[in-house]
Order: sequence, then structure tokens, then C-alpha cells
Amino acid sequence: MSKATAETETSGRRHGGRYIYEELRKQILTLQLKPGAPLDEVSLAAQFGLSRSPVRDALARLISEGLVTILPNRTTLVTPFEIEEFPKYISALDLIQRAVTRLAALHRTDADLARIRRADDDYMKALDSGDFQKMSETNKAVHIAIAQAANNPYFVGYYERLLGEGQRLLHLHFDYTMSAHSETKMGRDHDDIIAAIERRDADAAERLAHEHTMLFQKRFLDYMRQNMTASMALP
Repeated sequence: MSKATAETETSGRRHGGRYIYEELRKQILTLQLKPGAPLDEVSLAAQFGLSRSPVRDALARLISEGLVTILPNRTTLVTPFEIEEFPKYISALDLIQRAVTRLAALHRTDADLARIRRADDDYMKALDSGDFQKMSETNKAVHIAIAQAANNPYFVGYYERLLGEGQRLLHLHFDYTMSAHSETKMGRDHDDIIAAIERRDADAAERLAHEHTMLFQKRFLDYMRQNMTASMALP
């Protein structure tokens, strides 16, 4: 095999792996692939018309983001989410969201603030378009921009995993939230947080980040109370 051929095949596998990753990630976040759904390398390779190598690369990336899990028996599946674990998820999200938002207020630069505002503008455009996938991704981008402004990279990776899990939960109750809160200004949830970061008010930024998490919790639990069977307990 010539060097050029080898490089072409390597590039093709990398590109193929990126496509598979993006497609599976979209299906997981929009719940087309349900929590707990099995992911078989052979079946996925056949589905995408590629070898198992790019499939394996894509799954490895999804595993690193917490969206895919490998069980002790080597079974690969979409990471399950148990409603009983929701309070623990909220607790973790609340702590890290408060931390990164507080640090962003303390350490942000003018360039950081500009990136946060651009991300929020993109989020508002996505909300106006009615495209939930874009809304979910741009909402996450706002929070990642805030985390990056905190100037502590140790927080960013874990926060991104929590936000990814939150995207699945958002998709689950998005239609309900949009209809139930149509009279309020959906999408303006970030304004006060960004203003606190701009004026470097760390206490206000942390408090608003906490309120933001509690709003997410309330909307999700409101949805669950409307849609769960009476036999299922809510925290």
C-alpha cells in the first residue's frame, strides 16, 4: 500500500468516525436512541457502511462524554438515566454551575464576555427558529463559554458532561416547557447571569446560577408530575 493510499484511508476513517459520532450523539440527545438502548459495533458498522474502526472511535468519544456506557460484560449501551437519580444530578449540576459562574465573574476578560454574549445571541436565534436541536446546543454553548471564562480547565470537562446529560432531559420535556411557559420570556434566563458576570459581581452570579438550576429542576419536575403515572414517586 502506498503512503498516499494509507493516508487517504486514515483520513476516511477519521472523517467516518466523526460522522458516526455526530449522528449517534444527535440521536442520543434527542432521545431517538433511548437511555439503555444497546449499541453493537457490528450492527452500527453495517448501518453506516463503514468498518468497525471508526465506529469504535465514535463510541469511545461518546463514552468520554458520558453518553455511552460499557458494562462489565462489555455490552455497550446508551447511558441510562433513572428518575431516582435526578436529585443527585441536580445537586452536582448546582454545585459546579455555581462555581464556574462565580469564577467567571471574578476572572472573565473582555474577550470572554464577548464570547458569552455571542453564544447567547446564537441561543436566542435558535429559540426564535423553533429548532430545538439548535436551541439545546446553543444553550450548552452559553454555559461552556461561562465555564471557560472561569479560567479553570478542570471544571470544564465535568461540567460539559453534566450539560450533555441535561440536554437529554431538556429534550424530554421541551414541548411541555414551551407550551406551559409561553406567557413568560423563555430564553431570557441568561440575561441576569451575564449582567452579573459583566459587572464582576461574584455573589450575584453564583446566586443567579443557583436559581437557574432550580428553574431547570422545577420545569422538569412540573413535566414529570403531568406525565408520570401516579404510582411513580417524585423527589
